[in-house]
Amino acid sequence: VCGIDEAGRGPLAGPVTAAAVILGGRFPDERLDDSKVVHPQTREELAPLIREHSRAWAVGWAWPEEIDRINIHHATLLAMVRAFRGLDVTPGLVLVDGRFALAVGAPCRAEIDGDARIPEIMAASILAKTARDRWMVRYARIDDRYGFESHFGYATRSHRERLRLHGPSPIHRRSFKLC
Repeated sequence: VCGIDEAGRGPLAGPVTAAAVILGGRFPDERLDDSKVVHPQTREELAPLIREHSRAWAVGWAWPEEIDRINIHHATLLAMVRAFRGLDVTPGLVLVDGRFALAVGAPCRAEIDGDARIPEIMAASILAKTARDRWMVRYARIDDRYGFESHFGYATRSHRERLRLHGPSPIHRRSFKLC
C-alpha cells in the first residue's frame, strides 16, 4: 500500500509538495500521526525514520509558476503524481489523502481524513511537510527579506507586512491574494 499526501496548499509562497510512501510493515514509532498535529521537532525526528523503514518513498513538487498557471488544486495533484512516479516500485494500492484519486496506473482510492487514520498517509504527510519546510529555509538564505524560515510562506502578520514592504518575491504565488 502506498500513501500519498501533500503540504503547502495554503501558503502565499513556495511550492506545493507531495510525498508517496510504501511502509515496509508496521512503523516502529508510535508518534506517527498527521503532520499537522505532530510537533515540528518530532516531525524532524520521524522523517529519517520513515525514509529508513519504508520499502519506497519519493517526494514530488509543483512550483509557484505552475500553481499560478494551473491553480492550486491541479498543482497539488501534479505534485502527487510526480511523487508517485518517483517510486522505484509499483504498489498494489494507492491511498490518497483527500477527495480525489489519481490516475497513476495502479488502483487508487481517495481517503477523506486519511492523514488521521492511515499510517502510510501519515508518513507521507510528514515527509511532504519536512521536505517543503527545509526547502523554504534554504530559500530564506537566498532571500532573507520575508522570514520564510519562520513562517514557511504562510500568511502570518509578519509575512504580509514584509510582502507589503518589499513586494512579491520570485516564489510568491501571484494567483493568491497576497496582501
